[in-house]
Amino acid sequence: MAPSFDWWTKESHRGTPVVIKMENPNWSIAELEGPSDDDFLLAGSPNTNRDKGRGKNARQLTWVLLLKAHKAAGCLTSIASAMFGLAAAVRRRVASGRTDTDNDNGGGMEQENPTVKSRFYSCIKVFLWLSVVLLVFEVAAYFKGWHFGAPHLQLQYLLTAPYGVKDIFNSLYSRWVLIRVEYLAPPLQFLANACIVLFLIQSVDRLVLCLGCFWIKFKKIKPVPKGTVDLESGDGNGYFPRVLVQIPMCNEKEVYQQSIAACCNLDWPKSSILIQVLDDSDDPVTQLMIKEEVTKWQQEGAHILYRHRVIRDGYKAGNLKSAMNCSYVKDYEFVAIFDADFQPTPDFLKRTVPHFKDNEELGLVQARWSFVNKDENLLTRLQNINLSFHFEVEQQVNGVFINFFGFNGTAGVWRIKALEDSGGWLERTTVEDMDIAVRAHLQGWKFIFLNDVECQCELPESYEAYRKQQHRWHSGPMQLFRLCLPDVIRSKISIWKKANLIFLFFLLRKLILPFYSFTLFCIILPMTMFIPEAELPSWVVCYIPATMSFLNILPSPKSFPFIVPYLLFENTMSVTKFNAMISGLFQLGSAYEWVVTKKSGRSSEGDLVSLVAKGPKHQRGSSEPNIGEMEETLLQEQKASRKKKHNRIYTKELALAFLLLTASARSLLSAQGIHFYFLLFQGISFLLVGLDLIGEQVE
Repeated sequence: MAPSFDWWTKESHRGTPVVIKMENPNWSIAELEGPSDDDFLLAGSPNTNRDKGRGKNARQLTWVLLLKAHKAAGCLTSIASAMFGLAAAVRRRVASGRTDTDNDNGGGMEQENPTVKSRFYSCIKVFLWLSVVLLVFEVAAYFKGWHFGAPHLQLQYLLTAPYGVKDIFNSLYSRWVLIRVEYLAPPLQFLANACIVLFLIQSVDRLVLCLGCFWIKFKKIKPVPKGTVDLESGDGNGYFPRVLVQIPMCNEKEVYQQSIAACCNLDWPKSSILIQVLDDSDDPVTQLMIKEEVTKWQQEGAHILYRHRVIRDGYKAGNLKSAMNCSYVKDYEFVAIFDADFQPTPDFLKRTVPHFKDNEELGLVQARWSFVNKDENLLTRLQNINLSFHFEVEQQVNGVFINFFGFNGTAGVWRIKALEDSGGWLERTTVEDMDIAVRAHLQGWKFIFLNDVECQCELPESYEAYRKQQHRWHSGPMQLFRLCLPDVIRSKISIWKKANLIFLFFLLRKLILPFYSFTLFCIILPMTMFIPEAELPSWVVCYIPATMSFLNILPSPKSFPFIVPYLLFENTMSVTKFNAMISGLFQLGSAYEWVVTKKSGRSSEGDLVSLVAKGPKHQRGSSEPNIGEMEETLLQEQKASRKKKHNRIYTKELALAFLLLTASARSLLSAQGIHFYFLLFQGISFLLVGLDLIGEQVE
């Protein structure tokens, strides 16, 4: 049949039967009819047929519009439901009245001095109330005719205003503008410029690290053992030195089974491996459970021992130091360390230990972490971005080009001789892993990072646990910097390595980064809204942070949809990191606060049971643990731990949220677009974190 040349008929020929499925289950499936034979008539057909075709197209368009409207209504319903849920969560937080100032040991070993803890919060409150007063003052001035456009408009208004009798308000505001111009703006602008310089230096460092990572990928650089060892076959070419495996733990009953099971299933000759379970738990029930688990694996034929300290000093460093003092340690050449939530694969030792063969200068082989719960909630997704960059870029680049990086405290294999030459484990800081790595580097030992060897672990799912972990990770390096600086200066390593250790490793990445992040974006930027004579360029507020966030997210490309939340959350975390950095640098009360990161034991629900069900290969005839009993025990423990959890209100984050939102309201008066949007969304980010709405939610 010849086609018609009428434009509407030509378009109708392209129609086919379409089935549209609605995402909202409340709507049914609707079928849109395709063109019938009447639609394909010749151009000379009667006008009635053409009108009929037009009517069909109109009906189809109506159906499509109705379905679009239905979908929009479903989206609005979902948004409304989410908003009601959010409001209910906020009501629960306010009704419970629990804040971060409440004393809750929560697995911690030391409580922070309340006086020291409130100093930082008091400073933030002063800024908040000052910003509220200034906002009211500025709004009143706006309605009095002081219209704000350019930053220097107020001064121009003063200079061009006719002299005469002024009312009290105009006189006060005139004096305030002059004080801003003469006394407040210059030092604030100087501080802003200094922070911008630090920001640019840190951005260049981040860019250089990324370029180094790209070079490694492009050249396919990969650490290769010096000896003739075939790592792919996994046989180690007969190289099976004696390895000591240590599992330090403290009151971690949610995860102890998975780490013990994974270490007992390491593929290594039984005569060349000894597993030490170093239990520092102060809970008698937890001690008994761990001891029973060790006994079960001993019955399975595993070479494993249980140790519990009577005098529990020094936290994790003291625990490891005590274990290394055992008489039988001298019979072992290497020691592998795994925290309680880490699950090494069976071939972990076969892929790490061979790098020590014929390489007497090598002191440490560090593996990468992978996370079993990285997609659990928004908090774990954002943590995954940070840690992926840390391992993929920072650790790998430093390992390839300078053979030094900070030991991550777990999932690594040390040469015992390197530990002894460096002075062993010391309890002087809360980052014993970084401490031993720096001292080993000063003794000339080299490190290797294996990006392709992964060890599964668990990310903290609650903001409370993550916040305490970050406090320890950022206060400890400043403690260590004060203690080891004289040793670095006196050491015999090259000047370049000394400069890298002091200026890059400690000052730039551990001190300057949290300093400018908090000062620039949480203090100076809001202050420039009330003192507009001091300015922050738009590229500092928006473009460079966005570029740096883009670089940070490259190692985890699946996380690109979270690039904006990541940027905002990193600035939100700067308050915790800055507080921790100041505490460690000046040895304040919270610098020695050690809190064991809470674990949920999520990976132990399925992986552990399947691992135990397989059983060790070398003892098929021995008795196996009761898997059903294990499952029941796990469920009971998880229910009990969940009852103890609760969400809190974080006062510092909440105060900063209102400070930033107040500053965003002030920016509206001067029509600063990019600054307004940044302050608005950053304030909302602080608000969500302050109300503990970002991590695990406990009903």
